[in-house]
Amino acid sequence: MFDYDSTAGPSSGERQPLLGSPKSPQWPVEFREGKYCPKPGWLYTSEPVDRHPCLEWLSTVFIIPQRVILAIMGFLAIMNAYTMRISLSIAITEMVNKTTGGAIEEDGGVCPIDEDADPEDFTGGEFDWDEELQGIILSSFYWGYVITHIPGGMLAEKFGGKWTLSLGILSTAIFTLITPWAVTSGGSTALIVIRVLMGLGEGTTFPALSALMATWIPAKERSKLGSLVFGGGQVGTILGNLLSGVLLHNIDGWSSVFYFFGGLGILWFVIFTLLCYSDPESHPFISEKEKAYLKQELGTLERDRTLPPTPWRYILTSVPMMALVCAQIGHDWGFFIMVTDLPKYMSDVLRFSIKDNGLYSSLPYLVMWIVSLSTGVLSDWLITSGRMTITFGRKLFTTIASIGPACFIVGASYAGCEKVIVVMLFTFAMGLMGTFYPGMKVNPLDLSPNYAGTLMAITNGIGAITGIIAPYVVGVMTPNHTLEEWRIVFWISFAIFNVTNLAYIIWASGEVQPWNTPHLMNKSVESGDQRAAIEAKDSEAKKSVQSQDAIKH
Repeated sequence: MFDYDSTAGPSSGERQPLLGSPKSPQWPVEFREGKYCPKPGWLYTSEPVDRHPCLEWLSTVFIIPQRVILAIMGFLAIMNAYTMRISLSIAITEMVNKTTGGAIEEDGGVCPIDEDADPEDFTGGEFDWDEELQGIILSSFYWGYVITHIPGGMLAEKFGGKWTLSLGILSTAIFTLITPWAVTSGGSTALIVIRVLMGLGEGTTFPALSALMATWIPAKERSKLGSLVFGGGQVGTILGNLLSGVLLHNIDGWSSVFYFFGGLGILWFVIFTLLCYSDPESHPFISEKEKAYLKQELGTLERDRTLPPTPWRYILTSVPMMALVCAQIGHDWGFFIMVTDLPKYMSDVLRFSIKDNGLYSSLPYLVMWIVSLSTGVLSDWLITSGRMTITFGRKLFTTIASIGPACFIVGASYAGCEKVIVVMLFTFAMGLMGTFYPGMKVNPLDLSPNYAGTLMAITNGIGAITGIIAPYVVGVMTPNHTLEEWRIVFWISFAIFNVTNLAYIIWASGEVQPWNTPHLMNKSVESGDQRAAIEAKDSEAKKSVQSQDAIKH
């Protein structure tokens, strides 16, 4: 598979470079029995050849299958993305001056400060940014985030998800590292620009991961490994809140948060680019056993490069697709309200110290992560055992993730200053939201494996618009950050959760859609050939049966 000397493999005219150049020097590293291991700069796409001994040895080093390694690195990708995204939510409570404005305790609008608390924890920092400006700052990330979703999905489907994902995370990490310099130099305007650029980089994350998962993860492992990958959002939120609180409490100033998480993002980029590849066929040291397994389960080991252009008309007029978009909007509204503004609620209303704020703001996401993993396993078992269909399973878990959080966050607003009860209710709310992941979050892979990246781009991109709206709405509706103002915010979330979930229950589907193979559809439509129409129908039926067979074995 790799060019390691002049006597082995195809000639230079028969090979196609993926990395490096034809004139790049060889990289001989002595292996065993006098053989040499090359720098992996060439992949052959002509006749199959035996793999070089050093690559064969590498395939035996990894005890964990490569698809699981990809899932773990995907989990870490989302984790890093979320730590860099939400670190500002905690840091801004220390950046903004809190000594002016807001409700006073005698009004009953906010909770009293604990007697043993440090008063300096409630003074904030040097910037005089009002609530509306803070809302704009916190939402500005999503201005860029929504733009790169669809381009990211299309690039991942055409060229593979590896570089689409990794370069996006790398750019976000670089912008995170320079955030303190930007704020010091240009204030709120520079911070907004940096956050928009971070969003542009991070917008490719979910579409690229969906494309990678579609080429690597079999149907019967989809809920389990999908929940693992997407669970990185909860773990990233946990670590982002928890470690931000610790860093801000123990290190003078707020800039350490951005240096720490930006550095982790760059470290992830280096490891990911060394270990992961866009599809099993291009992976240089995947074991032959795993390749055979994936060939059996997926039918192919590489991306279908013959797919026609994205069938936009069919996708945008698909009823199950529109139902999925509705569910995504409901999920993202509630999730972004909690991720972006829960630390502010803990600080401004409940009056937690910065250290406690980080701890208690992270606790709900720990429970959410545990629930997402456990219900992912449960969903796979229920489907593979024949106890429920894929469609019913997606609807059931999405409904739990909508109704439960809607009720508990409203209940938290009526718990007043009973801090333990409020934290418990928020924890229950976010815990139940974890069932979104074996529900609607993996649904794009059900509807169209071929265009999963584009579907994820559309749903996540439209849902992310709520990330622009929600923080700004919260800032406008809570100028005095009182309990009464926040209660209205939570009632609005209650309504959005339930209305969007109702649409999903009525119209969602877990079946492969006909437009997954538009070339067959177009053939039957354009020629009017009855035989072609039957061929298209039989193809989709066969895929559905193969999918069901795969998850039952």
